[in-house]
Amino acid sequence: MVKYRNKLHIIADMLSIASKGAKKTEIMYRANLSYKLLCRYLAEVVDAGLVSFEGSAGCYRLTRKGRVFLKQFGEYSKRHKQVEEQINDVNNQRMVLKKMISNLDSRPNPRAASKKRNDRICVL
Repeated sequence: MVKYRNKLHIIADMLSIASKGAKKTEIMYRANLSYKLLCRYLAEVVDAGLVSFEGSAGCYRLTRKGRVFLKQFGEYSKRHKQVEEQINDVNNQRMVLKKMISNLDSRPNPRAASKKRNDRICVL
């Protein structure tokens, strides 16, 4: 299954590539972007001051602010993965509980068994 990247992941990929200095085409290919998306996101990261263009070298370089962004994104990404794993664990526990309930329903003639059980409970 293909997992799509969101805007933050795309920008983080771009910044990571630009951290060593990269031309526009290198960023486009290594970040797996169309030219249209590259132009849109590149304009955003330049405007935000995360990347600067060095005309003499003809490449984009990561700024100090860009390095801070990448560091914080790494922390966010790690925490997001942990939370996602916890949510998956909770959902798995929920499925186990639901399965336990459905096992009760899979008995032969559950209404009759339920009525007898209710009669016994009410008599006590």
